[in-house]
Amino acid sequence: MDDRSGYRTVVGASDPELDQRLSDELDAVNAAATRGTRPARELTVRLLDDEGGLAAGVSGWTWGLAAGIAMTWVRADTRGAGLGSRLLDEFEAAARARGCAHVFVTSFTFQAPGFYERRGYREIFRWEGVPTADEADVHLRKEL
Repeated sequence: MDDRSGYRTVVGASDPELDQRLSDELDAVNAAATRGTRPARELTVRLLDDEGGLAAGVSGWTWGLAAGIAMTWVRADTRGAGLGSRLLDEFEAAARARGCAHVFVTSFTFQAPGFYERRGYREIFRWEGVPTADEADVHLRKEL
């Protein structure tokens, strides 16, 4: 869409090039605003079964005093075996080693907010009606 401002709007779907550009630009802004703080770094933990297959995993990041969990997954046939707790223990230990004081995570009500609460996370915000009218996006935090 063109308008009189001289800018053109392009709406699309997945755009890895745009995602990378936005990430790079925001990294530059963040670095300038937090001089002396190490840049954000990814942090992942994998749990592999005897055959080397992925049984569970967590991915996230650390930046300054904060760590964030982006995704946690435990394979259906291994749920209830303590792998989720093991993932969090390893993630939190690595975050502590990087100097983090707290961890943030979000979980939809149909996922695992209760699991995180049992592991010492406390709800700090709930966004009702996401992704559907009868569900919520629960934001949690844990002090390390």
